[in-house]
Amino acid sequence: MKTQSKILKLGVPKGSLQESTFKLFKCAGYNFSVRSRSYFPTVDDDELSPMLIRAQEMARYVSQGILDCGLTGRDWTMEQGGKVVEVAELKYAKAGLRPVRWVIAVPNDSKIKKVKDLQGKRIATELVDYTKRYLKQHGVKAEVEFSWGATEVKPPLLADAIVELTETGSSLRANNLRIVETILESNTLLIANKEAWKNKWKREKIENIQLLLQGAIDAQTKVGLKMNVPDKKLKTIMKLLPSLQKPTVASLAGSDWHSIEVVIDEPLVRDLIPLLKREGATGIIEYPLNKVIY
Repeated sequence: MKTQSKILKLGVPKGSLQESTFKLFKCAGYNFSVRSRSYFPTVDDDELSPMLIRAQEMARYVSQGILDCGLTGRDWTMEQGGKVVEVAELKYAKAGLRPVRWVIAVPNDSKIKKVKDLQGKRIATELVDYTKRYLKQHGVKAEVEFSWGATEVKPPLLADAIVELTETGSSLRANNLRIVETILESNTLLIANKEAWKNKWKREKIENIQLLLQGAIDAQTKVGLKMNVPDKKLKTIMKLLPSLQKPTVASLAGSDWHSIEVVIDEPLVRDLIPLLKREGATGIIEYPLNKVIY
């Protein structure tokens, strides 16, 4: 049984990031499971004590020391103004690897074309404090109201404009809204409590988690390739192969053939494999990767 000092209290974002976060942790080597309506997942690491917390609240609980570390968006860290350590930016979201955006959006037929046109208008958003600061920086005075949800349907009856989170813009377009301006781009952050960060054991544990999570993210866009190549074609094949460093080449026992292994960007594979085959490579194997550690 671990002592209290050997337990890391980890906040996992509940909601839109939950599923993608659990998948990322699995690739990093941590297997979480959570029962319906439970806020306390189990994990196959007895040094971790995880809890599901809404991303909007994560920075507050980490800054207060209720959690040692947690995953949340840069947007909510800035909104909360929590005094935390930003350990790393982890570029993943609920629908992929691109950052999410907070945008000012208005009805398609609105006369609002730029930020200055929001003067005296009513704006609905969950990101209230950051939006107020953004408008103040641009010299705009407007009424910013907290939105409890379904923000896209509020213009024009309940609000003149909204500040809303989007990844693709499809939901905004479906509600006949157009984007005026992006006010913030946000990726996921791994944040830590300042006192926890000063603790040698906890800091090392957090840094280990960060290393493995980043390795899992980097692996999502790459694959491994193995192949056999005759000696007379080795130089030609080597010139075709991009890799992180240099391809690994090993001589096959008792023959003039070589085994080559590389890690490459996944989008290159569909064009590269036919070319390798034509140039003499055989036994070509493509395989997925869980982690790539630089």
